[in-house]
Amino acid sequence: MTGVMVCAAVLAAASLYGVLHRRRSGRVRMRGRDEGKRLGAAELGGEFGERATLVQFSSAFCAPCRATRRVLGEVADMVPGVVHLEIDAESRLDLVRELGIVKTPTVLVLDADGRVVRRAAGQPRRADVIAALGEAV
Repeated sequence: MTGVMVCAAVLAAASLYGVLHRRRSGRVRMRGRDEGKRLGAAELGGEFGERATLVQFSSAFCAPCRATRRVLGEVADMVPGVVHLEIDAESRLDLVRELGIVKTPTVLVLDADGRVVRRAAGQPRRADVIAALGEAV
């Protein structure tokens, strides 16, 4: 009987963790350490958008990275003055460490001056990215 109770407790804990992880993944939010951080166009290897820049950190074998690339590309095409830059996390480990990127895809929303306004770890939803762009302008 004790084994069944332990098994049920572990199953409940794992289910709770899975639900919470799924709800948090891809949410566009501000994190304290990003506040005021500014990136340069040369540092990222591309030109910034007039209004905002969507910077995506990806890796080669990441399936959500491909879907994120599509979503961010669509948003950049829909919203004038927004540019999407994709960075291979494996080839830019110095920048990944500096920015505290621990998961791919990670998306940074930068304003026109290169300041980090929002961050999303995981695949963001189109509506969340568009809402975050409202704060970048």
